[in-house]
Order: sequence, then C-alpha cells, then structure tokens
Amino acid sequence: MIEILRTDSGNQDFIDLVKHLDADLAERDGKEHSFYAQFNKIAMIKHVVVAYENGNPVGCGAIKEYAPGIMEVKRMYTPPESRGKGVASKVLTELETWAAEMSYEKCILETGKKQPEAIGLYKKNGYTLIPNYGQYAEVENSVCFEKTLK
Repeated sequence: MIEILRTDSGNQDFIDLVKHLDADLAERDGKEHSFYAQFNKIAMIKHVVVAYENGNPVGCGAIKEYAPGIMEVKRMYTPPESRGKGVASKVLTELETWAAEMSYEKCILETGKKQPEAIGLYKKNGYTLIPNYGQYAEVENSVCFEKTLK
C-alpha cells in the first residue's frame, strides 16, 4: 500500500529522491541539463509530497506558487524499480488536492520532450498542453501543461 506524506524540502527522503532525479535528468538532457537545473533548486519549497511503500520512499513531487491562483508542479520522480504501480499519479493527485485546499485554481508544469513517461503521466491525469511559459518560452525541448483544479 502506498502512503503519502505531506512535508517540505527539508525532508531527507525527498532530498535523496531528488538527487536520483537530477542524475536521471542530467543523463537525458545532456549538455542542456545546466539550463534546466537553475530552475529546479529545492531549498525552501514549502509543499512537498513523498510517497512510501512499506516504509521506503518510492516517489516525490512538489508545488510552489507560480502566480496568484497558480501552483507549479516541480520535482516529480519515481525510481525505476517503483514505476508502473501508480505512485506518480498518487503523488500528483495529492499535490493537486493540497493546492486546491489552499484555494489555488490551476496547476502548471514543464517537462522535457526527452521524458515520454512524464508526458504520458500528465496527459493521463487530465493535463492539457499549453504554450511554453516563463523561462521555458523559447526552449525547444520543453513542453508545458496545465490543469484546472476543481
């Protein structure tokens, strides 16, 4: 059974999972990784979710305010050995629920074209493609999504 913990970016399991995420992204993104890394610092993120299975961390994600009424989903990761169990969808749903509880109306996010699993996850969970926003506006390898919260 998957258990979900709401926490912040000081959580050691979150920090450890993000290290694995960054290593995976560095491999996928190659020389472009340093561009993306500057937007993915985790210090002082107040809204983090870590998923556990039998006490072991199996996934994570975070949200931070992008603009009034809009939360940006960040740092979504599930280790390869834990994929295919619905962990990422549970993490994403919890982040959306948390955002809605705080009266946010929408979640947005950016992912890379070299991350087909992530693109599939977001489409499966009701996210729709939008024009690249903010720092990703002119980035060819980025794709951006949004979802209106209930």
